[in-house]
Amino acid sequence: EPLFRSPPMFPLVTSVRPVQITLQSDEVKNVPCGTSSGVLLYFDRIEVVNILDAESVHDIVRKYTVDYDKTLIFNKVHHELNQFCSAHTVQEVYIDLFDKIDENLKTALESDLHSMAPGLHIQAVRVTKPKIPDGIRINFEKMEVEKTRLLITQQTQKVVEKEAETQRKRTVIEAETVAEVSKIQYQQKITEKESQKQMSQIEDETFLAKEIAKADAEFYAEKRRAEANTLRLTAQFLELKRYEALASNMKIYFGPTIPQFFADSRGGGGDASIAASAAAKKTLNEKTVEE
Repeated sequence: EPLFRSPPMFPLVTSVRPVQITLQSDEVKNVPCGTSSGVLLYFDRIEVVNILDAESVHDIVRKYTVDYDKTLIFNKVHHELNQFCSAHTVQEVYIDLFDKIDENLKTALESDLHSMAPGLHIQAVRVTKPKIPDGIRINFEKMEVEKTRLLITQQTQKVVEKEAETQRKRTVIEAETVAEVSKIQYQQKITEKESQKQMSQIEDETFLAKEIAKADAEFYAEKRRAEANTLRLTAQFLELKRYEALASNMKIYFGPTIPQFFADSRGGGGDASIAASAAAKKTLNEKTVEE
């Protein structure tokens, strides 16, 4: 190893053919491929990475000769690639499904080798871009340019929409902030008004309580004064007050020959008492002269 040599079957004839049992890469070149729309494409190079088990060399070489890769790999690549192209359009083969061609080839090769040559394993398949007629290629290139322009327009539109959405959200957030601030300020004003109302109510209640207490005190004083007066206003007390009033408000003049009795009321005052007093004095003087 890495080469396998078959033991001589006949002692007089010896034939030696090297068989690689390490990882190798087979290249299938210039593979024609007809699409479902009738356009013929060419794949410049298809690379198939494979490895052969040492214990399977004799069986595979015996069945497919030393050039087993032509039968099991090269021919299968042509067959599977044409099967794929015939079922799809140029657009699908060249653009839409191109990224799946290598995986489809690998799956198809592994499926056939599993039954035909179990000791041969496919590691990877790499497919180059196919060649297409120049007219179609130019159209595809124009399509790609338009598609790119469309993608740019779409991306620009998305950016504009995103900026507009961001601005809308910013405006909404600012409006919500202003609304929240206004709500807080309004709530503060309500709280202040409620506090002022409560303070006014307390002041009114305090003033009312003072006035009620003052009125109750005055009422109690008047009541007690009335009760005291009621207790003092007896018949003897009233008689005493009458004489005291007469004594304080009346003037009595006495004389030996005064023909009349004169009384001067302080409450009535006036010219009558003055005249009476003058008359009494005149009479008294005249009496004195005669004597």
